[in-house]
Amino acid sequence: MRKPLLGLVGLLFSTLCFAQDATLFGTVMDGETGELLIGATIFEATTQRGTTTDLDGRYELSLPAGKYNVTLSYLGYESINQQLTLTAGQRRELDWTIGSAATILEVTTVTSGRYEKPLGEVTVSLEVLKPALLENSNQASLDGVLEKVPGVNITDGQPSIRGGAGYSYGAGSRVLLLIDDIPILQSDAGFPNWDDVPIENIEQIEVVKGAASALYGSSAMNGIVNVRTGFARAEPETSFSTFGKLYLTPGNEKSAWWQVDSTSATPYETGTSIRHARKMGKLDMVLSGYYYNQGSYERKNFDKYGRFTTSFRYRFSDRLSVQLNSNYNKGSNRGYFFWGGLDSLLYVGAPNTESIGRPIRYNLDPSVTYFAENGDRHRLLGRYYSVNNRNNANRSNSSDLFYGEYQYQKRLEDSGLVLTGGLVTQGTSVQAELYGDTTYTSRNYAGYLQVEKKFWDKLNVSFGARYEYNQLNSPEIVSGDTIPDGITRESKPVFRVGMNYRLAPYTFLRASWGQGYRYPTIAEKFIRTDFGGVLVSPNPQLESETGWTAELGIKQGFKVAGLSGFADFSIFQSRYQDMLEFSFLNLFVDGFQSLNVGDTEINGLEISIGGQGELFGGKTSLIGGYTYILPRFAQWDTTAIESGELGTQAQRNYALGTSEENILKYRNQHSTKLDIETQWGRFSLGLAGVYNSRIDNIDLVFQTFVVPGLADFRETETGNLVTNLRMAYRFSDVFKLSFLVDNALNEVYAPRPGILGAPRSVALRLDAKW
Repeated sequence: MRKPLLGLVGLLFSTLCFAQDATLFGTVMDGETGELLIGATIFEATTQRGTTTDLDGRYELSLPAGKYNVTLSYLGYESINQQLTLTAGQRRELDWTIGSAATILEVTTVTSGRYEKPLGEVTVSLEVLKPALLENSNQASLDGVLEKVPGVNITDGQPSIRGGAGYSYGAGSRVLLLIDDIPILQSDAGFPNWDDVPIENIEQIEVVKGAASALYGSSAMNGIVNVRTGFARAEPETSFSTFGKLYLTPGNEKSAWWQVDSTSATPYETGTSIRHARKMGKLDMVLSGYYYNQGSYERKNFDKYGRFTTSFRYRFSDRLSVQLNSNYNKGSNRGYFFWGGLDSLLYVGAPNTESIGRPIRYNLDPSVTYFAENGDRHRLLGRYYSVNNRNNANRSNSSDLFYGEYQYQKRLEDSGLVLTGGLVTQGTSVQAELYGDTTYTSRNYAGYLQVEKKFWDKLNVSFGARYEYNQLNSPEIVSGDTIPDGITRESKPVFRVGMNYRLAPYTFLRASWGQGYRYPTIAEKFIRTDFGGVLVSPNPQLESETGWTAELGIKQGFKVAGLSGFADFSIFQSRYQDMLEFSFLNLFVDGFQSLNVGDTEINGLEISIGGQGELFGGKTSLIGGYTYILPRFAQWDTTAIESGELGTQAQRNYALGTSEENILKYRNQHSTKLDIETQWGRFSLGLAGVYNSRIDNIDLVFQTFVVPGLADFRETETGNLVTNLRMAYRFSDVFKLSFLVDNALNEVYAPRPGILGAPRSVALRLDAKW
C-alpha cells in the first residue's frame, strides 16, 4: 500500500508544481533620467494578463508556464516587446529601461481610439505636440501653440480644422476641447475658454483632424483637441517661469496711439507660473498656478486673470486608483468687437462695441480607474464646470455643466481585437441676459462602441458607432415662435470606419470615413444682443447640422543624417448638411441670425512634416506643413434677388457675401506653417512662421456698412506672413533665459475683419526647473 500511496502523493505534488504559475517582477525606468515610472503597462497577449507599475515603479505579473511575448507601453515613450520562457513556480526578475520614442511615429497616443496606440498606426490624421513647444515659444494660452499645427486655424478664439468652421461670433464650435478625455466647452455657447487650460502642467496635446462624433459626440464634428495633463513622478519636481513682453511701433505707424498720447504706457504683457508635483506614499499630488496681465496694444483694452489648478490621485492598489482634479480661474478684461477706422483708429474700438467682463470659472473632475485581473479596464469620469461671466451692456451669463461617463475596455490581443464602449450623460443649466434673462436646461444621453482589430500585424481596422439623445427645455414662446411644451428633442446615430496598413517598416497607408453631428447651442438658438448698432436675433427653429469627412493619407518615416521624423500627405473631403452659420438678414428687424445655410462641401489636401534629432550640428526639432482647401456652398445662384423678396437659399449665399466666386465665408484657402529649433550645447535658436492667404469671402454688410474703413483695408490685403524668432541660453540644469521677437517683420494684418493683429513685440522669459 505504501508504494501506491507514495506514488499518488508524488503525482499530486508534481501536478501542483506544474500547475503553479510563474511570477514575473521588476521595475520600469526612464533611460534618460533614471526615474522609476508609475503607471507603465506590462501586458501579455495570449493569456490576456497585465498589470501596471506601482508608486515605486515596480510591478508583479503571474503567468502560467510557457513561452510569451510581453509588451511594455507608456504614454510618450516607445513600446518594447520581450520574448521569454517561464517555468512553473519560477520567479523571474525583468527590469525594463524605456526611452522616449525613438521616432515620432512611435509616440504613444490615446485620442483616436481611447487606448494607447503608436502615432504611425492610427487610422485618422493626428498631430502630437509636446509641452516644450509651449515653453520655448512663450505661449500664454493653448490656442497660440495650436496655430502651429497644419490645418488648424484660430479665429478670435474659435478653432477650425481644415476649413470646417468660419467665424460664428463666439457661439458654437465644431472642434471639441478635452482636458484629460473630458469635454470642457462652455455649455451655453459651446465655446472653448483657452485660459482654463493649465499650460504649466501639460504632458501631451493631441489634435484629431476630421469628424470624431462617433466616439466623442456632438461638438467633435470637425475634430478634437485633447490636452493630457501632467502627473507626479518618482522624484518631486518644481518648475517656475516668468516673462515680460513689450509691444513696439506697428508697421502702420499712425496706429500707435500710445506714442501720440504721452500719458499712455507702452503696451505690455506679463505672466508667471509655478508648478509642484510629488508623491506622498500612495498619494500623487500636482499643484500649479498661473497669473497673466496684459495692457493691450488695443486702446483701453486689458486682460488679467489668475488660475489655480490641483490634481490628487490615490492608488489603493496597482489596479484601483481614484483621482480628483480642480481648476479655478478668476479675471477681468475689456475688449471691443471691431476697430473704429483706419490709421490712428485701427487699434481703437468703434463706439458701442466695447465690453467689460469679470469672469469666474471653475471645474471639479472626479474619476475612478479599475483594472480587472484579466486586464479589462473600467473608468468612471466626471466633471462639474461652472461659468459666471459678469458683463456690462446686458451680456452677463452663467452656466453649469454636469458630465458623467462610464467606460469599459477589453483587449483580446490573441485575436488582435480591442473593444471600447461607454455610456455618457450630460446636463446643463443656463441663465443669461443674452437669452432673455430666463433659465434654459438641456440633457444629453449617449452610448458608444468602438471596435479595433489588427490583422497580420500590419493592418489596423476600426469601426465606431454612437447614439445620441438631446433634449432642450426653454420657454414655450420665443420671438413669436412657439415651441410645444417648451421642449425640443432629437436623437441620431453616427458611425465611423477606418484602416491603417503598414506597407513597410516606416510607411503607413490610412483611409477613414466618419460622420459628424452637431446640435445647436443655446446661444445660437436664443441669443439676443447688439454690437455697434447691429442686432443679433434668436432663431428657435434652428436645426442640427450633420455631415461626414473622408480621408486618404500616407505617413512616411524618414531619417536624414541624425534627424528622424515623418512626412505625411493626405487628401480629404467633407460634406455638411444644413450647415449652421451666422448670416445677415436685414438691418433693423433681425440683423444677424444663426441659420441653416444649406449643404456645403470642402475638398482639400495637406502635407505635414515633423522631426527630431541631430541637424545643423545640434539637437533639432521641427513641425510644419501646407494645407489647401476649396470650401463651397452646394447651393449657389448669382441671379439677383427681386426687390422685396427674400430669395432662395442659393441666391442669399451669393448676395450676402463679398466674393464673386463660390467659397464659404471666413476661410483661408492656403495656409503654410513651420516651427524649427536647434540647440547647440547650452544655446538654442528657433524660427517660426505662419502664412495665411486672404479671406476672400466675408459678410457683405460688414464691409459696406458695419466696420469703418474695412473695404479700403481689404483692397490692400493679399495674405499675411507672421514670423517669430527666439533664442535661449541655459545657464545650468536649473535656469534658462529666453529672448523672443514676435511678428519680427512687423506685418500689418487682420486675423478677422475689423480686428488688427498684434504688432512686433520683444520678450524676456526665465524658466527654472528642479
